[in-house]
Order: sequence, then C-alpha cells, then structure tokens
Amino acid sequence: MSLKKTSQFISLILRHKPEVIGITLDEHGWASTRELIEGIARRRPFDMAMLETIVATDAKQRYSFNEDRTLIRANQGHSVPVDVELEQKTPPEQLYHGTGEKYVTSIEAQGLISKSRLYVHLSADTDTARKVGARHGRPVVYVVSAGEMARDGYAFYQSVNGVWLTRAVPAKYLRRSGLE
Repeated sequence: MSLKKTSQFISLILRHKPEVIGITLDEHGWASTRELIEGIARRRPFDMAMLETIVATDAKQRYSFNEDRTLIRANQGHSVPVDVELEQKTPPEQLYHGTGEKYVTSIEAQGLISKSRLYVHLSADTDTARKVGARHGRPVVYVVSAGEMARDGYAFYQSVNGVWLTRAVPAKYLRRSGLE
C-alpha cells in the first residue's frame, strides 16, 4: 500500500476513528506512537521509519510528534472531541475559504459551519483556498472578514501547519472573491 493511502488511513484514525485499530486519543488528541504503528502493522506492513517519512513529507503538515516521538496527533480536522491546545490568535483582516459550487446556496444562507468537524478551516491565501475548493467540484473562494469577526468577539486559532480555525463564520462576514 502506498504511503499516501497509509497517510489517509492515519488521518482517519487520528482525526475521526481511533477505534478502527483499537487505540484511544487523550484529551489533547495525542496517541501512542507505538500503539499506532502496531495497530496499522496488523493490517499492512508499517514501521516507525514509514511513519516518520509520512509526517516529514506530508504537504499539508497534518501530523505532529511530541519531543521524544512517543506521541503523535493530527494538527486539526478532528470530528472527535479533543483540545489540540490551540492558542487564540488575532487573525489577518482577511482569510479565505474554498468550497465547491454545489455548497454556495447553503453557505450564503447560513454561513460556514463546522458540520462534523470541531472548527471551520480557513486559508491565509486564495491559492490554497482554491485548491481546497477544487476537491469538492468547481471551486468557489470566499473572502472572510476575519479582522471584523475578531473585533466582534469571535475567537480564531492557528494550527501548527498554518490553517486558521474558528467555530463558525456567519454569512454577513462572507463575500465571494470573484477569483474562481
């Protein structure tokens, strides 16, 4: 099995379903590296070297080790309730959200909601947002008035891989970018 498929499997485990391989996450989303490796190795060849390669080469920087590499976690994107110890930060004036055209009517009516995830994910640039949107069909990019939201009391966090997170974005803080 390819490292890409294995990385996707790790994402499923560390973000959504640790029970698939019989492990648990602590309250901050950390899992035992040894238990993760053993759980995956029961299904396919897998070892620490492969895990280190996945973590080091993941273009989206989805995962982090603790200092001694005995623990690993997904940086964001969880549907299971964990506190990944995000520090609240002041966002830039504008952030961006990429989505598929099929979601435009819903977004313009109710804003951005986290659905099954804990947070809405926002990008610092339009290129990243467009790439995210393209995964859902014809991309649409929204400009989020993040600075105004923060001044209005909404909390923002930034994951270690640079993704901006907030609980929801009401429609009044959104406008289409026109860059599609």
